[in-house]
Amino acid sequence: MRALAESGPQGAYALIRERSHEDAELERRLNTLRERIRRQAERNIARSSEGYDRRLEELSIAERRSKEEIDREFAELEEKLRASRARGRAAFALPELAPEVTAALLIPSASWNQPPRPSLWQRLRAWFVRVFGRLFGRRRTGAAPEPDTGRRVPLVSLSLDGRTLGPSALGEALARLSPEQETELSQRVGEQIRASESDLRKHAEQKRRDAETQRRKLEEERQAALARNSAEVERKVREAEDRRIDRELRERGMVAPTAHGLEVTYALVERFARLLLAEEEHLAPAEVRFALRGGAATGIYEKARLRQPDEIARLDVPSSLLAARLVGQKHLDESTSYIYREATSETVQVVLALDRSGSMAEGGKLEAAKKALLALYVAVRRKYPTAAIDVLAFDNVVQVMDLVELWSCSPGAFTNTAEALRTANHLFASARSVSRREFFLITDGLPEAYTDADGTVRAGQRESAMSQALARARELAKVRPLRFSMVLLKSSHPEYETAARAIARAIGGELVVTDPSRLGIELLVRWTRDTEVVHRPASPVVPATLPPSPGGAGRHRRADRRMGG
Repeated sequence: MRALAESGPQGAYALIRERSHEDAELERRLNTLRERIRRQAERNIARSSEGYDRRLEELSIAERRSKEEIDREFAELEEKLRASRARGRAAFALPELAPEVTAALLIPSASWNQPPRPSLWQRLRAWFVRVFGRLFGRRRTGAAPEPDTGRRVPLVSLSLDGRTLGPSALGEALARLSPEQETELSQRVGEQIRASESDLRKHAEQKRRDAETQRRKLEEERQAALARNSAEVERKVREAEDRRIDRELRERGMVAPTAHGLEVTYALVERFARLLLAEEEHLAPAEVRFALRGGAATGIYEKARLRQPDEIARLDVPSSLLAARLVGQKHLDESTSYIYREATSETVQVVLALDRSGSMAEGGKLEAAKKALLALYVAVRRKYPTAAIDVLAFDNVVQVMDLVELWSCSPGAFTNTAEALRTANHLFASARSVSRREFFLITDGLPEAYTDADGTVRAGQRESAMSQALARARELAKVRPLRFSMVLLKSSHPEYETAARAIARAIGGELVVTDPSRLGIELLVRWTRDTEVVHRPASPVVPATLPPSPGGAGRHRRADRRMGG
C-alpha cells in the first residue's frame, strides 16, 4: 500500500517482484504466469528459427551447386589445355577450342597481325631504285608488287567486327599460318586457357566470399531476431505480470483506470493515511496516543451495533453474549456485538491549508507536509466521524481538494497566503452551529503574492503581499470559536519567522516552527490539546456497580439514559 501510494502502480510492480524472493506462494504464482507466457513465446521463436534454418539450407544448396559448376568448368579448361598440348595443329580445329583459338588469333600483338618485314634483298633493291631515280631523273609511278608468299593472315579483312571470326574465316586463317605462327598460336591458346582458369578461380573466390557474407548476415539476423524475441518474451512476461497486478489492485479498489492510465483511489489514500497516522502515533507522546484512540465524551450514550474496531472499548458484554446465544453462536463477532455509542457529540469543522509553492519542493518539505496532513485528516475523522474537513492547497491560487488530489499535488509558483486565509474564512462562514473550529496552515516562507480587487494575482511584491495577508488575518480573527495553528518549516531566513508570527498574532493563534520530520507529531499534538485525554490506569480497575442514587426514581432514569440503559 505504501509503495502504491508513494510511487504509483510502478512502485507496486517493483515491490511485488522484490518480495517474490521472500514469499514462496507469491513466487510460485509469478513463476506459473511467467512459464505460461514463455511457452507461448517459445513457439513463436521456434517458427522464426525454422525460417532462418530454411534460408541457410537454401544458401548451402546454392553454394554447393555453384561449386560443382565451377569444378566442372575447371575440368573442361584442363581438358582443353591437355588437348591443345597433345594434338598440336589438329587441336585448333576442335569445336571446344574455337573460342580460345579465335581470341588468340585476334590478339593485336600476335605476329600474324603485324605488317610483314621486307627481306634484305628487297630493302637493297628499293634503295637502288631510289638512288638511280634521283640520278637519272626517272620517277616510278608505282612500286612493283611484292611476291605473295602465301603465309600472311589478313585477319582485318577476315574479321567483321574485330573481335570474332566465322568458321570459314577461321579455317582460312589457320591454313595460312606458318609453322612458327602455329607454335605461337599454340602458346597463346594455352595462355588463353590459363587466363580463363584464373578468371574462373577469381569468380569462384568471389562467389565463396558472397556466400560467406550471406551466411554471416543470416547468422547475425538470426542472433538479432533471437535477442529481439527474448526481449519480447521478457516484455510480454512483465506486461502480463503488470496486468495481473493491475487487475487485483482494481478488484481491491486501490487503483482506477483513467484517461492517463491507472491512478490511486480515495480508498487507497485513506488507508495510507491511517497507516501514516499509526506511524506518527507510535512516535507521539503517551497522552497524545491515548487521546487519539477514542471520541470526545458527552455523557449521553445509546446502545447500537459495533461499526468500528475502536468502539470495542465500550462493548456491552451482557447484551452481546445474549445476542450471540440467540443466534446459536459460541463466540462474539461484529454481527452480535453491541456497544455504547455517543448519542450527541460536538459539531467540528477543520480546515487544513498547505503551501505548495515552488520552495516547498526543496528538502522533501512538500512530501512531509502531505503525509502530515493525511495523518491529521484521519485523526480528526476518527475522533469526529461527522466532522467537516476541508483541505486547501495554495500557491498563486487556492484549490479546495480531496485526499487524492492532496496526495498527488505538485509544487507551483508563489505563496499567496492572503488568498488562503480568505478562502478559509469563506469556508468557516458557510458552516452553521459549529462548536469547534480548527485551522491548520503549513508554510515555509513569506507571503509573496496576493489577489487584487479585480481578481488578478500580483506576484513578487512582498510588502503588499504581507499587508494583504495581515488584513485577511484580522478578518479571520472575527470568526468564533476558532483555534489557529500556523506551522512554519524551519528556514535560514529569520524574517520568515517574523512574518509568520505576525500573521498568527493577528488571527489570535499560535506559531509552531519545526522540521519536516517532526511535522506530523506537531500537528497531532496541537489537535489533541485541550481535548479529553484518557490516561492509562496504574493498576487494573475492577468495574463496580453504581451505588443507589439518593435522588429517587427520576435520577435513576437519568442515569440509565446516560449509560444507554
